[in-house]
Amino acid sequence: MKIIVLVKQVPDTAEERRLDPVSGRLDRDATDCVADEINERALEVALRCKDADKKTEVVVLTMGPADANQALRKALSMGADSALHVVDDGLEGADIARTAVVLAAAAKQAGFDLLLAGNESTDGRGGVVPAMIAEHLGLPLLPSLNSVKVEEASVAGEVGIENGALDVRASLPALISVTERVAEARFPNFKGIMTAKRKPLVKLSLGDLGLDVAAPATSVLATSESPARTAGKKVYDDGTAGVELADFLAAGRLI
Repeated sequence: MKIIVLVKQVPDTAEERRLDPVSGRLDRDATDCVADEINERALEVALRCKDADKKTEVVVLTMGPADANQALRKALSMGADSALHVVDDGLEGADIARTAVVLAAAAKQAGFDLLLAGNESTDGRGGVVPAMIAEHLGLPLLPSLNSVKVEEASVAGEVGIENGALDVRASLPALISVTERVAEARFPNFKGIMTAKRKPLVKLSLGDLGLDVAAPATSVLATSESPARTAGKKVYDDGTAGVELADFLAAGRLI
């Protein structure tokens, strides 16, 4: 079985993220960039399949600037067999529609039995790219799975719904996305870090995928910064603090 896992390099969620005031796009130079944790959890699902069946091949795929290979190298050190990196100047400022087209083309060219993704990235949080890729490839989609069971010809899992959970299943090939509940990602060990340097990492351009380099990109018309947070009001209990708190909650229509 061949499993492709979509990974993404994102600004560190522990730091404040900013928009570039000129382009309106995320300023990726303002913070350190890291591999998105939700994709590492998706990779863990694939690696557990590989642990159970050594014939399983795990490939990681990303689209991004040159330094996005850092996320791929980490995935290789965790246990992935090879990596694909779609990098092209024509992808600067690509929106989710363009991203879905490119990732679908790269996955189709590589070939796979199962395509794995996180349910949403921590930078954009659109949560629609997996569904868009599935549409482009004509694949069944099992979205936002909290658990996954991969079999020889099918994949199944549990998805949370408003009043409980739903068991879902699809025949392979298929695309699934997973939530943070699915698995705790493993840490790369020393052997994995050393062997990652020798694993294949192939760069692909838009031309390699047969895609139009000059496709239009989305333009951001305006941006605005969030207002600065104002200092809160301190209430000192002189015997009337309870009343003041109740008045405050009532004024904000919180009670």
